[in-house]
Amino acid sequence: MNSLMQRVLRNDWDRLPASLQAHHQFGPNVDVGHMDIEFPVWMKPYLWLLHRFGALLPRSGKQLPTRVEKDVVDDRQCWRRTMQFPDGKRFTFNSFWVPSDGNRLIEFVNPLLGLEMAVRVERDRLHYDGVRFVLKLGRLVVGLPEWMILGHTTIVERSLPGSAFAMDFRLTHPIFGQVFRYAGTFTTQVRPPGNGLCNRPAGRG
Repeated sequence: MNSLMQRVLRNDWDRLPASLQAHHQFGPNVDVGHMDIEFPVWMKPYLWLLHRFGALLPRSGKQLPTRVEKDVVDDRQCWRRTMQFPDGKRFTFNSFWVPSDGNRLIEFVNPLLGLEMAVRVERDRLHYDGVRFVLKLGRLVVGLPEWMILGHTTIVERSLPGSAFAMDFRLTHPIFGQVFRYAGTFTTQVRPPGNGLCNRPAGRG
């Protein structure tokens, strides 16, 4: 079966390098690597609040061991991210992706709040561009401008030598500039099914 990303990209899927196709493959898999997290000090209280709702992380760090588990049930791709900090503290947050219109997908960080993004392949790199935040109230979906929450989202994923890939996630506010960034390098491994990942709610683990 085709993965969610393969369905969204359609013919452009074939332009992705093998490491990015592995990252977005159908079925259970895990990315293992290290990640840097950075943000201005004044953002920390806001990030703590957002983390309570299942979004982002309120701590910064360099080369943090990171594990990203993924699984698929029907039209939903589920993600569980776990980061290990030097003091032994672990932060985990869950989300899920669903397809939207055309070349778009929505990532929900809890059952109500999501981010709609448009994806495209450019020079064998995968680009995500934030379109709007969405608030899902039953069958009603309300769009919210990006600046009302955090700012514009961009993500770039690119292949590295061997089977690794790099990703770079940034949030840029029209007034305050870059307010959050995380970036890292990973390799993808297939893992056996059956851990109930998609049965866990989005938000903090």
